[in-house]
Amino acid sequence: MHDRLIEDQAEFDAFCEHIREAGEVAFDTEFVSEFTYRPELGLLQFATRQQAVAVDPYQVRDLSAWWRIMSDDQTIIVVHGGREEVRYCLNLGGQRPGRLVDVQVAEGLRGRSFPLNYTALVLRVLGERTHGKETRTDWRRRPLTTQQIAYALEDVEHMLAIWDRQRQSLADRGRLPWAEAEFQRMVDEVEQEKNREGWLRLPGVQSLSPREKTVAKELYAWRDAAAATRDKPPRKILRDDLVIELAKRQPQSEHDLLATRDMNRSDYRRMAGEMLACIAHATTLPEIRLPKIRRTDQDQDEQIVGQLLSLALSNLCAQEEVAHSLVGTVADLRHLVRWHVFGDQEGDPPRLLQGWRAELCGDLLSDVLDGKISIRVSDPQSDHPLKFERASDDK
Repeated sequence: MHDRLIEDQAEFDAFCEHIREAGEVAFDTEFVSEFTYRPELGLLQFATRQQAVAVDPYQVRDLSAWWRIMSDDQTIIVVHGGREEVRYCLNLGGQRPGRLVDVQVAEGLRGRSFPLNYTALVLRVLGERTHGKETRTDWRRRPLTTQQIAYALEDVEHMLAIWDRQRQSLADRGRLPWAEAEFQRMVDEVEQEKNREGWLRLPGVQSLSPREKTVAKELYAWRDAAAATRDKPPRKILRDDLVIELAKRQPQSEHDLLATRDMNRSDYRRMAGEMLACIAHATTLPEIRLPKIRRTDQDQDEQIVGQLLSLALSNLCAQEEVAHSLVGTVADLRHLVRWHVFGDQEGDPPRLLQGWRAELCGDLLSDVLDGKISIRVSDPQSDHPLKFERASDDK
């Protein structure tokens, strides 16, 4: 396999034609996320069956030929944990990927480990060892060393062989449609990120009162807009913990704002008026516009029943050799409980009742919730020690 670095536009465009002819390519990126609003692209890596190349985006300024390939429905694009690559396609190419394959996701559908890092995946599937990810490299610095390029290319040179084995294994087990659906779901989730209420993922936000949550939401939106304008990571504008602290304290003056612990930076003083305006707006909204708090007793019941379902799902996933964390999260299980037990059926049906997940576990989990299934310990030494038995009609 011939390895090289492309720094010439015409050479890059010619390689893109090679990718089209090949019909499949492994793809990865190296980026730096500490300094800009969106991660800064530092290197692109590609591997076909014939060759592997790296592309320097500081020299090759027009990457549109590649983004057109990634978004068409002709070329198979193989990635590993490819959410960032999907974001680049959406943000720089302006379209969603077409035929995307993620070998990390595929492995979770034929084994119990997810997410599995690239080094572990290569070892598991191909029995080969790699050096591991270059996590400390500053991919903005030039020139790149021969070793850096070689390490970067190693991240793509095994992917097509991995997908060959995964594809055959998944097809043999009737799970190839599962994988294809999951690849598309991953793209859907990344595409919908801009519409999600990211403030709900702030650490500690769920413990806030409705008014405090409203302040946190306003500050979060302001922080994101300020970060985009200044081209800085949002947490460089205002840390997550400070968003929560200001939501609790709700200062009304610059003095009170800057008296908050760790708020004594000069840039906070310059932005104090903007933050105070957000807080003032949130504190004057009428009660009807505040987030609703669900009943605590239902939350507790939901948590307990969700834990029971988690045991059932873990046992089933071990038995079927599929990763529990890929099939369903704690949030997925609690959504199913709200939907099935408490009749909270607003919005889309629970993920566990849709598609391949319904095929795998939907009936089992629904029957557990309906009391149609009893659970007992069958073999404590087994990877799946629980046994599920259908309750008899007279019981």
